[in-house]
Amino acid sequence: MKAERLAERISVEVHLEEDHRAALARDVRLGLTMEPKELPPKYFYDERGSRLFEQITELEEYYPTRTERAILRDRGEEILAAAGDPSTLVELGSGSASKTRHLLDAMRRRECLGAYVPVDISPEITLETAESLVGEYEGLGVHCVVCDFERDLERIPPAPDGGLIAFLGGTIGNFYPDARREFLGRIAASLGERDMLLLGTDLIKERRRLEAAYDDSLGVTAEFNKNVLRVLNAQLGADFDPAAFEHVARYDDRAARMDIRLRSLCDQRVTLRGIDLEVTFDAAEEMRTEISCKFTRHRLEQVYASAGLRMCGWFPDPARDYALSLARRR
Repeated sequence: MKAERLAERISVEVHLEEDHRAALARDVRLGLTMEPKELPPKYFYDERGSRLFEQITELEEYYPTRTERAILRDRGEEILAAAGDPSTLVELGSGSASKTRHLLDAMRRRECLGAYVPVDISPEITLETAESLVGEYEGLGVHCVVCDFERDLERIPPAPDGGLIAFLGGTIGNFYPDARREFLGRIAASLGERDMLLLGTDLIKERRRLEAAYDDSLGVTAEFNKNVLRVLNAQLGADFDPAAFEHVARYDDRAARMDIRLRSLCDQRVTLRGIDLEVTFDAAEEMRTEISCKFTRHRLEQVYASAGLRMCGWFPDPARDYALSLARRR
């Protein structure tokens, strides 16, 4: 009976109109025929890739996850007060909602906890998270939206009494400037008068610390980077040899971003049978797999302004390594 009552507090809508493999095939064909070659970072995350990333978040060199979690834990009530105590929390790319629990805890303490809307492409993880949360938070309603939030942003239902849209993890840094402006502009267009965006961003700091965060001494990040090749082997019938590539992570001062690549160790030819594609790599040729842009407060204010948003809250950690910020529609 109790399980039935908990289930009544969960609703699910699914918008997976495009076959995942078709999207993967399209993106990979486009990326491997570009100059230089490039693969979207979202394809790191099969089961093995997700486990490797969890290991990365626990590494001494990788500060962003634990720093963001500490800000949410220590300043969650302050953030909510600045956001007007929203009763609905929407999270883009929610995953297991591990950090989000600090915000939900703060909402409970401030007595504004009403609904949580996890938005993620994995129906299994999203539903598992929903079931866990309704058991932990009395009275919480969870409305799961299973979709690719980059493509289906406009499908996310508006909060009736004002909501907080959280986009955490520094993921906005993986967007190129034009794509970032377009995506934030779409968020701005979706915000009502009482809605706000809560955004996590990594901040500019010395090159040594940035490069160490993406090239750890144990080699876990290198394995994570190479995992995208294993994904293509498994899902597109490719014959990449991960040992024939090396992990490269360097900071680009001019663009203020980490540039993550795989460098071919020899002349080689790779066949992707699933999409009838053959590609060649020269020795020392590099293929980009991720960028991670870094920000200052002033630069982020400019980014917001270009997308029709206005910063109305700034919450860095004491060391100024990372920041959460609030923004509303201009």
